[in-house]
Amino acid sequence: MHEYSIASSLLRLAEEHARKREASRVVKLELRIGELSGVELPLLQTAWSLVRERSLCDGVDLTVQRVPARWVCARCEGAVAPGARLACGACGGRARLVEGEELVLDRIEMEVA
Repeated sequence: MHEYSIASSLLRLAEEHARKREASRVVKLELRIGELSGVELPLLQTAWSLVRERSLCDGVDLTVQRVPARWVCARCEGAVAPGARLACGACGGRARLVEGEELVLDRIEMEVA
């Protein structure tokens, strides 16, 4: 279950930023997770609820924005429809993924004295 290691890394990163700013606690974490990232959101939420206990993030839920996969033609930059063959309908160029694989910690909110 790699979601546990992701949750542990999120906690380390959030606490590192909080300590640098002498924050008393973290109050919100916002993530962007691509649909092709391989992250199972329910498993990540469960892992997060375990790792956050007795930390600066205790009680903080993850706010997650799911990012749909988006493909464009590598040659002409035209959009390739979801579920379509991974080639451009206009010029025949190969499709390349431009969104949908990311796992990004977008925002950390914390209480600072």
